[in-house]
Amino acid sequence: MLNLTLRRRLIDTARAMNRTGLNQGMAGNVSVRYRQGLLITPSALAYDRCRPGDLVYLDGEGRVAEGQRRPSSEWRIHRDIYRARPEAGAILHAHPPWATTLACLGRAIPPFHYMVAVAGGETIPCAGYAPFGSRQLSDNVLAALTPTYRACLMAHHGLVCLAADLESVLALAREIENLARMYTLTLQAGGGPLLSAAEMRLVRDRFAVYRNGSGQDGETLKSGANGLTK
Repeated sequence: MLNLTLRRRLIDTARAMNRTGLNQGMAGNVSVRYRQGLLITPSALAYDRCRPGDLVYLDGEGRVAEGQRRPSSEWRIHRDIYRARPEAGAILHAHPPWATTLACLGRAIPPFHYMVAVAGGETIPCAGYAPFGSRQLSDNVLAALTPTYRACLMAHHGLVCLAADLESVLALAREIENLARMYTLTLQAGGGPLLSAAEMRLVRDRFAVYRNGSGQDGETLKSGANGLTK
């Protein structure tokens, strides 16, 4: 069996989606880049019943190379993101309630708060709707994620994000769900002003410094799951 430790970490991440409220039941999926392909959670199996041997290894073309179960129906999104984004080491797709609420309204998350830049851009975009598991949905997600975005909402569906590893992708998904909650609350209060493109570029520049492990203006930074903990 390929890399038992990595398989266990992947299962732990999938279970953490449900435990932290990012997901319910068997919805969503998680993958990790491995060798020339990816390991991904199986279709139609509850995460608390999932065992290392239930995970599916897909080669670079998306063909099942190891595993007895069917891969998640959204395997194509995972494969296509790994192909397009070499920095991606892990991908998470879930249906968190606040992010999915915005997705069902077809709303992106605009720069209402500086932490929106944690996803790599000035907004967190919303990819256009297409049926789940379809090539069109994967194409829509890829279009929303270019060129530097690390996350997007999926219209009438949920959220997808990418990061260097499993710990980081889970942390990013939780941060985006928190931002979605805060943004929805601002809308309920009538909305508010947004940060400018120049202000968001400054935030992204500071995040780049944080990821290098040194702060500005005398700040000392600790290493967090998303590399941005002050």
